[in-house]
Parts: sequence; structure tokens; C-alpha cells
Amino acid sequence: MKTFRTLICILVLAASCVDNSPYIDDEFRMPDIQWRPVPLWFWNNTPVSEEKALNQLTRMIDTDFYGGCAILPFGKDFQPEYLSDEYFKIYGAVIDLAREKGAQMSIYDEYGFPSGSMGAINGNGVERFAASHPGHTIKRLDKYEYETRPSSSFSVQLGLDGKRMATVAMDKSTGEIISLSDCISDSGLLNWDVPSEGEWTVMNFLCVDSGDPNVDYLSPESVKLFVDDTHEEYYRRFDKDFGTVITSTFFDEPTLYRADGRIWTDSFNDKFQQKYGISPETFYPALWYYVGDKTAAIRNMMFGTRAQMYAEGFMKTIADWATEHRILSTGHQDQEEIPNTVSVAGDLLLDGKYMTMPGIDKIGGDRPAEHFYKVVSSSAYNWDHDKVMSETFGAMGDITFDTMYSIAVEQYTKGINNLIPHAFWYDDDNVTFLPELSTRNPLYRDSLPDFNKFLSRLNYILARPGRHVADIALLYPIHTLQAGHHLDGELHWYLGGVTIPGTDYSSISRILSDEIGTDFTYLHPEVIDEKCSIQDGKLIMTNEINTESYNVIILPGVDVISASNMAKIHDAWKQGVRVIFTTRTPSKCADIDGSDDAICATVEQMLRSDRNPAIFVTEPSAVLIRKALQGICPDVAFNSGGELNYIHKVIEGKNVFLFGNIDNTTKESVITFAHKPGKCFWMDPHSGDITPAIISRNGNGTFRTGLTLAPSHGMFLISR
Repeated sequence: MKTFRTLICILVLAASCVDNSPYIDDEFRMPDIQWRPVPLWFWNNTPVSEEKALNQLTRMIDTDFYGGCAILPFGKDFQPEYLSDEYFKIYGAVIDLAREKGAQMSIYDEYGFPSGSMGAINGNGVERFAASHPGHTIKRLDKYEYETRPSSSFSVQLGLDGKRMATVAMDKSTGEIISLSDCISDSGLLNWDVPSEGEWTVMNFLCVDSGDPNVDYLSPESVKLFVDDTHEEYYRRFDKDFGTVITSTFFDEPTLYRADGRIWTDSFNDKFQQKYGISPETFYPALWYYVGDKTAAIRNMMFGTRAQMYAEGFMKTIADWATEHRILSTGHQDQEEIPNTVSVAGDLLLDGKYMTMPGIDKIGGDRPAEHFYKVVSSSAYNWDHDKVMSETFGAMGDITFDTMYSIAVEQYTKGINNLIPHAFWYDDDNVTFLPELSTRNPLYRDSLPDFNKFLSRLNYILARPGRHVADIALLYPIHTLQAGHHLDGELHWYLGGVTIPGTDYSSISRILSDEIGTDFTYLHPEVIDEKCSIQDGKLIMTNEINTESYNVIILPGVDVISASNMAKIHDAWKQGVRVIFTTRTPSKCADIDGSDDAICATVEQMLRSDRNPAIFVTEPSAVLIRKALQGICPDVAFNSGGELNYIHKVIEGKNVFLFGNIDNTTKESVITFAHKPGKCFWMDPHSGDITPAIISRNGNGTFRTGLTLAPSHGMFLISR
């Protein structure tokens, strides 16, 4: 078998040998500028001049082989004044040059980061948004408790700072909760006759200004003000370039961990009432305490509503504006690599629903974002988006090209198809977060253009509308995470606040992708309900473009599940879909009117059945997961020891497989395909070389090819 030197292997399998491929050989060898990576360009902590900016953009495009830029104003000494006429004069000159060169620009929506304050954090410290829009910044939910004595008259003047969300009494001996709203005077004085029995504690919940200068992420009205102050300023000046030169907007690191992980908003109760038809007042104690058998369901209602308000308030508001203005919306959360997302990203899978290009970042500091690439790409698959972004390499120091290639290989095999390099620095003598990714840097001078050509070839193949193919679905365990979460947990809010026992979904992801060499898609509970059906013994997710078919569904560490999800999975199981539980089995219902006993009975039936019994893997490992998958005819399989990462997509009728080796040793791989390939060609993303490939038929009707891949290496293969 010929040894191939390059990084990634894409195999395109077609039903016929007719050459109607969407790919053109010469375009693959030297992709057009539209396929090049577009880096963050830090205008960092120094005065910026038009002449120097234009010289740098020229170098980025002509020498470094970048395809444009996303300008990020940064640091207290940055000049000219953010969003001033002089700022836009220089910005406009950059747009003019980008237009002349056919390059693309992305509007970075902040001065510094995170998005939402207009310069207060990592900018020059000025709280522009808060000053312009008092009352529209981040709010916090505070809890006040008052002990009582049985058979006494309890009286207290309640605080009036902020909006009262709930005032209740909770019997800690029974978990009973009653509303005290009718006992409060207009002046805020609470008078209540305490029952003779029970251990009653009065609780008052207030939504208050947190002092955080960022926009209230949960409020569409507040986020619209932020968009008006930032995005609209660009559109007002450069509207004719939107959709041509300016192709996207980029937000950076919004999060729910601010305000000590207790971000809230005044309109929460109204939103909850609209969604469920009941008041949430007596549910507030469950945000902190166990309140009985319905704790899991109540927390799912409360935290689920907050997650929805976050996704719709920030992500959807910006995406709607972007769509109306002919551009894409992308960006990423802070701390995406925290397994318990509830008070960090809310519902990470749901966040991408409203983005035209869901995103993540891979930066330094021992942050295993690679275990969560599949969450973000699955968000795109769930809601039919064709692009997935990663902001990559920031704060990693002066990393080697081997490391850069390995990271890129892993990202593209896990569904990312738009890598945004971090970063090109205006003042390259004072770089805050290494590396400085330009040919000015002697470490990268000789090989950066080749690396960017490599990324361009990956983008050329994969950054197109297409259908993802996987045999395995994983239920995204958001109901379990929300049920196990509570506010003011034992961990720091930056780390998610609470460790949820049995949370293993990121470990199952790693086992499947990195150890066994099989692909999968996370399914959101909403998508299982609304988009999934059972046909011909398979679970089918139906979208306009991205329709997927699964013969296995894994429930990773799932303790809490909705009745509708359980019923759909049970129906799939009855029709032959294999069901695998890991670490623990479902035992609680996520619905307020659901039955825990019914969930347990359904699980028990599947496990004890003589026909197609479900499998429970109590301590997941590659060996045990592989054993649980035995008997399933996979779309792609590897010889033992030759496992590779891969992705399979169907693009313009062509089956596209991308293989990559992210291990430290060379892989001698025999790759088996369930379906017949056509006449195939190897296409090298490093060099652009194209050569014929040999595919053999196995005796059992499958097909195989061989591939030798060095660490961080691979190869494209496309059928004609």
C-alpha cells in the first residue's frame, strides 16, 4: 500500500462513475480566495493608522494566504475611539481593499470581549452599553431566607431593590411550598400566620441589577439595543458591502456563569407562564433545594426556560438581524468544555439552533474543547445548518505546525468546516495571546502559506451544503443535567457550579470518535420529538437537507428523560433499533405530569426482552462499547489498530468521507465501507495532487481500501 504524506483523507463514494462532481481539480489544487481561512485581526492596545492597516491586510492576503479578516479592537490604549468617525474611516478603507482583492470580512461585535459591554472588559474599561441603556444589563437572582416559629405571626419588610419574582414559604420537613404573595402589602410588608405544624422557612426571590456591564443576554429587547449600537453602525455606513465583502458577524464568549451563575431577567415569570400556562412562583425553591419527587421536572421547567430565553434572547436576536442584512451569524460561548452546561452555556446544543454557523473555540489553558466539537456540529445537523466554526489556536503559545495540523484534522473530522485562526496582531511586538500567526513571525514564515492552503482545500471540499451520515445517535442529556443542577453549587460558577454524577456523554463521544473510529450525532430532546420518526427499522431525523438514519441510539449517563422521548425510543427499539444505556439508566421523568414508574418500567422491559434486548454498559470503555455495537453493520469500519477519525457527508449527491490520524503513531488502516464506491481518486489537501485509487470488493458484499497515515496526516478520496 502506497504511503501518503498528507494530513486528511476524504473519500467520496458515488453510485455511478459519471463525472458530475461538484469539485474541479484545478480549483482544489489552488482554491479561490473565498475558501481561505479568515483570521481574527487584533487591533491591539495601540493607535491604528490607515496606511499600516492596509499594508497588513495586503500581507495577510498576498503573502500569508488568508482570505480576509475579522477586526477585533482590543486593549486600553487602542485608538481611534471605538465606533468614532475616524474608526470607521480606517475600517472603510480596509473594506475597500478587501473588496478590491475579493476578500471577506466578518464584523466582530465588541471592543475587547466578551460581547455585550462595548469596551468595558478587555477594552478601555468604558461601560458604553450600560451608560446608554441603564436597566438593560445582566441581572441576578437573589434569595433571602427567614426562619419562623410554629403558630406565630411572622412579619418582615421585604427588600424593594429589584423585581420580586416569588415570595413563598417552604416546609423543609415535607417539601410543601405555598405562595405568600397575597400576604404582602403595597409597601412590601409581609404578614403571615405560621401554621402550627411543620418547619417553615420564608423565602423571597428578587431579580436585581448585578453590576455586570454586559447586555441582559436573556432579553431580546436589550440585545436589540446592543445590536442597534454596534452592528447597525456598520450597516449604516457600509450597507452596500453586506453580503459580498462583509459576509458574517461574530460574537465572542457570552455566558450564563456571570452574576455568580445566577443570571436571571425580569420577564422570566411572564415567559414561563406563556410556555406552561402556570405561574413558576412556588417552583423557585427547587433552584436551590430538593423539593420532593418532582424536583427533576421542576428544574427542567425552570432551567429549561432560562436556557431557551438565553438562546432566543442573544443568539436568535443577532441571527435574525444578520439574516435580514444578508450575512451569516457565528460566534461561541465561553467555557463550552464544561460538561454541566446549565449555568455556563445553558443548553449548548440548543444555542446553535438559531445561529447560521454554530461555533466553538479551541484555545490554550488545558481546555478540552475537542470533546465538545461534536455537540456544536450536531447542533448544525439537528437544525439543518451547513457551516460550523471554530476559533482556534489562541493562547496556545508558539505551537508547532504538527500541533496545528493535528488540531485541524480533528476539528474537520468532527464536523467543523470553518477554522478561524487566532490570530494576526496589528502590533506584533506586543502580542497578548500567542501565537502571532503571520509570516512576520520567523516561526511560521516559511510554512504558514502552505498551512492556509491546506485549510482552504478542506473548506473547498467540506464547507458546502450537504447531508451528514452516521449510524449512531446519542441523546443529548440536557434533561439530566438540568435536573441535577442547582444554584450556588459546590464548584466555582466559572466551572459550572455543580458536578452532575454519572455525566459521561463527553467520554462516550471520545470513545466513539477517537478510540473505536465511528461517527455519531447528538440528538436534542426537542429534535427527537419534532423531527424523528421510525421507518424500516431505523430512527430517522428529517430535515430539508440533513436527513440522517440511525440503527443505534445511545443514552449516555441519562437519569432523567421526557415521556415523549422515552416513548419514541421505545418505539424505535420495538422496530429493531439497538438501544444502549451507559453508566446509569433512566429513572425519572422530566415532565411535571409524568410518571417515574413508567420510565423505569419501559427501561426494564427493553433490558429484559428476549428480542433485541437493550444493553446497559455500567462502566464504559472502548472494549465494552465496541462489544455493545457488535452485530451492527457500520457505514465505515477499521481493522483493529487502524482506527481513524472520520466524517461522512453527502454533498451534491456525492458521498464524502474525511479520515484523519490524530494519534502519535502511524496508522496502517484497512477501511471497510458498507456501500459500493465508484471510480475514486485520492486528493491530497497538502499538495493538491490527485491520483487514482484502488477499491476492492470483500466476499460479504462490503468494500475496502487501505491507507497509511502518519500522525496528523491524511488524504482526500473522491469518486467520479
